[in-house]
Amino acid sequence: MNWLAETLLRRRRLVAPGLLTGPRPHESERGSRWWKAKGAEGSRRQAAGPAVADGLLALEADLLRLGFLLSAPLRRRLGELDRHELADAGHALLRAVTAELGGHVEHVPLFRGFPASVPADTFEFYVRRVFALVLQAPQRPCVLCGEVGAVHPVSPCAHLVCRSCWDGSDFAACPICHRRVDPGDPFLRPADDPVAEAVAKNERLPERVAVLWLCEDPAGAARDLLGELLERQTPPRPEDRAAVAELVGGFWPSSAGWLPERIAVRETRALVLAAALSHGASGDSGTPGADDVDVPGTGELLDRYADSATDVLRLLYVLMGGDPGLRARPSRRTSLPRSLRRALLERMDRMAVPHLVEDLHRHPEAWKHMAEVLHPFEHHRRHPDAALAFAALRGTRLDTGTPLARALLARAAVHPDVVRFDGVRLRPLTFAGRVETALRDGDHAGALGLLATRPGELVRRIVHLARHVPAGQLAAAVTEAAPKVSPGVLISALGQLRTPPGGSRVFLPRGGAARIWTQSDERPPIAAPAVAAVSSAIIGEMLRRAALLPPVERAVLDGELSDLLAPAAERSASSALVRLPRGSVRPIPSGERIRLFLHWAEPEGTRVDLDLSVALFDERWEFTGLCDYTNLVLGGKAAVHSGDLTSAPEPLGSSEFVDLDVAALRAIGGRYAIPIVFSYNDVPFDRLARGFAGFMETPSDGLFEPLAVRQRFDLTGPAKILVPLVADLWSRTMRWADLNLSASGSFHDVEEYQEQLARLGSALEDAFGLGDRVTLWEVACWHAAARAREVVVRHGDGPPARYLRGAEEEPGDFAARLTALAGPEEIPQGAEDPETGGADFAAVIEDDLDAADGAQVYALHPGRLDPGGVRLLDAAGLLALLSPADVPALTAGSPGHG
Repeated sequence: MNWLAETLLRRRRLVAPGLLTGPRPHESERGSRWWKAKGAEGSRRQAAGPAVADGLLALEADLLRLGFLLSAPLRRRLGELDRHELADAGHALLRAVTAELGGHVEHVPLFRGFPASVPADTFEFYVRRVFALVLQAPQRPCVLCGEVGAVHPVSPCAHLVCRSCWDGSDFAACPICHRRVDPGDPFLRPADDPVAEAVAKNERLPERVAVLWLCEDPAGAARDLLGELLERQTPPRPEDRAAVAELVGGFWPSSAGWLPERIAVRETRALVLAAALSHGASGDSGTPGADDVDVPGTGELLDRYADSATDVLRLLYVLMGGDPGLRARPSRRTSLPRSLRRALLERMDRMAVPHLVEDLHRHPEAWKHMAEVLHPFEHHRRHPDAALAFAALRGTRLDTGTPLARALLARAAVHPDVVRFDGVRLRPLTFAGRVETALRDGDHAGALGLLATRPGELVRRIVHLARHVPAGQLAAAVTEAAPKVSPGVLISALGQLRTPPGGSRVFLPRGGAARIWTQSDERPPIAAPAVAAVSSAIIGEMLRRAALLPPVERAVLDGELSDLLAPAAERSASSALVRLPRGSVRPIPSGERIRLFLHWAEPEGTRVDLDLSVALFDERWEFTGLCDYTNLVLGGKAAVHSGDLTSAPEPLGSSEFVDLDVAALRAIGGRYAIPIVFSYNDVPFDRLARGFAGFMETPSDGLFEPLAVRQRFDLTGPAKILVPLVADLWSRTMRWADLNLSASGSFHDVEEYQEQLARLGSALEDAFGLGDRVTLWEVACWHAAARAREVVVRHGDGPPARYLRGAEEEPGDFAARLTALAGPEEIPQGAEDPETGGADFAAVIEDDLDAADGAQVYALHPGRLDPGGVRLLDAAGLLALLSPADVPALTAGSPGHG
């Protein structure tokens, strides 16, 4: 299955049968025992069956065991294939959906009989390994049992292993060092396959299903997907960055006609520019493309999508394989074609000099490196302002009397308010410096006046200004600035403003991964009138934007949305099966036991030792215990680890599991359980051949059952320690964290990081649990109050409530009533169900929804919703609907706008 087919399947549950091609699997193909027992069995029946109908039934049965159903149009289309085409399509489809759940690889832990065969005493197990390592000699009796002739080396580590003391049918690696053993080594003995036997008997049906829909027009679906990604108002996730690059580059030049005039998020602009420039944009004017599409030239694209020097820097980073968020410098610095260098310098030369100088000083080290690629002084006469900005950045000596020095000094004299000559070098006079000086001198009115010219910067500094500027004056400034600010910046400021001090502050410093930094919030409180006035201004702006959207008759909302935070930024979020905004709360699986899983494979020539661990804390965040490679069993099997694998060569890789018994963990004093993935030997996740983790309900068919998976997420980025979530065992909920700890040195484990983990968990509960952050519930209420006449609110298993907007009721008053769930309509007994009739707008948890054709729908679990009949939104898409309606071209010094 190619990239487009996988993307449409994963993001939209769309299946294009013409794209379901690929080699037939064979016996040596890497795959899980589950796949061999179920998926491959069904596909063999397709190929060998007497008719296509039998093969189609087999494929449906296999998909149902994974939680997927075929829609009627897709089933008809697959039924039109011959049996060999159907077999190929079935293989491709099953491989793709099992990969989403983590079942596409074979999960073989250290103890193949996990959890039953895990030794109860980890220390005794360790001592036996040390004795065997230190005292065992070749061709000698076993030092543990004394048996003669039972000791042999294993490959490739060559440790001497006694076949009597260590059970080769249970160990999947060397018992001494826990490195993978060559599959052909005689130590590894075959064992019964409980997974295959259990799968053959398992007929459990899924609790939640997703429908696969027919995609008639893959290119049209790709265009729609690209359009949604480019409309986003928050920086894109890594998976979204890859999608933008692939969609623009893969469909170029047709995709040139899909590009809008304006892209709000600057990181997304850089991705689009890089893809376009790499796939054919050239010259200074448009050229004909496929389907009579005018392909814009380099100059036109730069004019459209690079209105600041930082935009140019982001583009350079992407062209060199780096991050458009500028969080990590590209690993390589490559030369650029002369025509592109000239185009970039020409674009920078046409920017306002004050903004150009200031932008270069925002990222001085990065620009000093890129100056060596752009060579700005080569063309200082053609691009004098660009050369001037680089001279101020680099501190170029201008007292030399050279033609370059004379030209730059002459140009500097034209801009005395931007740079000054100190007799040797140029010194910049920046906007940020003037603002900081005003704040330091206590001139808050002056700072407010300066910031009013930069709306994004003003909103980002609201919390500081609210402590010093009169409430009415600040609210007026925010009211004027807000229409030019992205919704992500507005809701972030609103949440900070409403959260009282006294807890913990959480920061995500710029870097290649979401590393966390916390500190106690000791700031003075903000006066209540300021909070009320400025909050009202921001909410009023969001309602104004919502009112500009098409009105709807009926909206359906879920009360549980109050547990999901609105995403202010997602640039470091992991690719996950269920996309949860950071800080959101969801129930943990309802079974008594939860199984955590980790799988990884190392690149050739590099040994990678990952560890799946769990730290347990009480209600005061005092450390209670751990379950990891140093303690395989905690509290009488309250937690059981599958054993520590210390290498993961291809093709098998390695898998580790931890079983958690919720009741037993609570009984030993635990309240908070924090799973962690450590790179023990300090190899970053982005060097893995593959890596993912997640959790499931304890499967009914043995070790790993895709149907039981509730969350799966990828291990990516330069991080070495990942904390995916914090589970509250008392309330049986988990708070999605998706954060990294800073790592130093090697040999990372829970014992070393327990204090940091306690601080992180406590800070997350303070920042997200006690704070008043903007939730998806509030965003959905803004939409409903401004757009709908009737709103139906669902409350879990309880009856829905109905709210009608009064004839004279203002959207703000209706939004406040909805948010507080105050004043619902009384529904007489026996009256019509409030949910009867299709919803034109919906924000819900589950997909059990009657939606009108063309409805806009956010669903956390959207599996049964037809993307051809409704417009599906994710959390970022729901927020993107509230984008500024008409924002003028952004200036170089105003990155806060986008």
